[in-house]
Amino acid sequence: MVTATHDSVQGFTLDPDTGLFCITHPNLRIPEECPYYSTNEGNFKSLDESTQAAVTDLRNSYSLRYVGSLVADFHRNLLKGGIFLYPADRNRPEGRLRLMYEANPLGFVAEQAGGAASTGRQRIMDIVPEQLHQRTPLILGNKDVVEKAVATITG
Repeated sequence: MVTATHDSVQGFTLDPDTGLFCITHPNLRIPEECPYYSTNEGNFKSLDESTQAAVTDLRNSYSLRYVGSLVADFHRNLLKGGIFLYPADRNRPEGRLRLMYEANPLGFVAEQAGGAASTGRQRIMDIVPEQLHQRTPLILGNKDVVEKAVATITG
């Protein structure tokens, strides 16, 4: 379990013997080194040209680690460094993930741990929700790598 408040991210692990969550990862910060990228490579052909270029740059620089679960992929990247992408594509130009209960919470955690979260065009935490189930693209993880991917996407 991970909790985040302003400038503080704490990681806890359940002790099955006591039933209590014990702090096991105090003061979490995304490591400066970014060894991994996480994205569904199966969607590559449906991405626009600039997003394909960003994924290609990541592919040429980092090792792919993709579980296919946003929380598991992000948790690994939170502990070990990395970037997660579920960008907009031709089939889902509004994105796939839900802003209010996927992108915003994890974007907040990423930022408080020294990372960044973006749609590829704007900071996730700057989006004013218009609908409860509003969808969004999501790129989050190591701040410098997220910023480089966003710069490639926006040209």
